Amino acid sequence: MDSWAFEAIGTQWEISAEAPLDAATRAAVTGLVSGYDQALSRFRSDSVLAGIASGGGTVSLPGYTAELFSLFDSLDRLTGGRLNPLVGGSLELLGYGPGYRLTPQGRAAGAPSWREAVQWEPVQDESAGTSGVRLSLNRPGTVDVGAAGKGQLADLVWELITARGYASVVVDAGSDMRHSGPALRVGLEHPFNPEQVIGVVHLQDRALCASAINRRAWGNGLHHVLDASTGLPVDAVAATWVLARDAMTADGLATALFLTDPSSLAAEFDFDYVRMFSDGRAEYSSAMAGVLFS
Repeated sequence: MDSWAFEAIGTQWEISAEAPLDAATRAAVTGLVSGYDQALSRFRSDSVLAGIASGGGTVSLPGYTAELFSLFDSLDRLTGGRLNPLVGGSLELLGYGPGYRLTPQGRAAGAPSWREAVQWEPVQDESAGTSGVRLSLNRPGTVDVGAAGKGQLADLVWELITARGYASVVVDAGSDMRHSGPALRVGLEHPFNPEQVIGVVHLQDRALCASAINRRAWGNGLHHVLDASTGLPVDAVAATWVLARDAMTADGLATALFLTDPSSLAAEFDFDYVRMFSDGRAEYSSAMAGVLFS
């Protein structure tokens, strides 16, 4: 396998394929990642979504965001509003915003209601043969797509590469992986000791996404996984891992497992999981039996 590593959207990427990616494919991947960041990043003042944060308004976004916002609609409902993309404002109050101050700027506050504040709809430009999404925010609010956005971007990159004829492709965007080809052994990093793993997953033709409180943490128990209803970091769960058909879904569910019971998600999604609690206990779906070390 040939590998290509680079840094983008605040994380390290590694793309592996059975043959080296040609220059045109690498350029296409770079353009896709840059365009995604320019549309959706809350860390860039010039992003499309940043333009409505301070006063609300309406923006046009790429067509692929329809799947992302549909997933967020479902996860917001299934978690009772605890997973809500408008948590971006709460993250910035705690210091995790543009410039990465990592110093709280005010008291934690719950996010506005996603269902009440946001309306979105797919739109078609028949003359140009393109699709898009029109998103409206009826009050100030910072949209943060981090709960599933990195996973979706991993999917989009994987789809671009495989559509160009490459096989046995692994896209690894930090803790979000989309795989095709021979099975790959992936260690589950211990959230309290990055030098250890708590088990090993065999990944094949699926996606594996992880979320942990140690990944983006800064002083005094602050980390990036917040309960949107309170604006406070979650403390009962330390790490989650999800296997699903695609990385966007796996990423979103890995975040949701910090905020709700797996059974509430299993009613609408097909996935396997491991969830480790802050006291060291772990629970897992039946298909993951034998994955964890004793």
